[in-house]
Amino acid sequence: MDELLTIGELASRTGVATSALRYWEELGLLPAPERVSGRRRYPPSAVELVGLVVVLRAAGFTLREVKAFTAARSPAGDGWRELYRRKLAELDQRISQIQTVRTAIAHGLACPHQDPLECPTFTGGMAALLAGTSLEEAHRAAHAS
Repeated sequence: MDELLTIGELASRTGVATSALRYWEELGLLPAPERVSGRRRYPPSAVELVGLVVVLRAAGFTLREVKAFTAARSPAGDGWRELYRRKLAELDQRISQIQTVRTAIAHGLACPHQDPLECPTFTGGMAALLAGTSLEEAHRAAHAS
């Protein structure tokens, strides 16, 4: 029994709050631990599993994606690679959107108009957005004229 960890010890070793550990257990991210006198007791391997959740969360994975990742992580399979590919594509899309927004803001700062609503580039981009185009398309359209 000495090698099993209490929830407080697991929290201390991983830096994750006990409430988060309980929640992750409820979601199925952590297996239900043994109970000794009604108290949770985790095997030392739980530290590594919590670390995996922490790393994936830091990389931008949602808890649902973390659960899918842990389920796909079998010795014989590499289903986790597909999850990585999807996340990478999502991140590439977000990076592209952020770069577009950054460029638009930089252009806004360089604009000679005192009020953005007086700027035909700004109002053209706004009209394109309101018409349902993506931010990237609206930005491109605004700077094409």
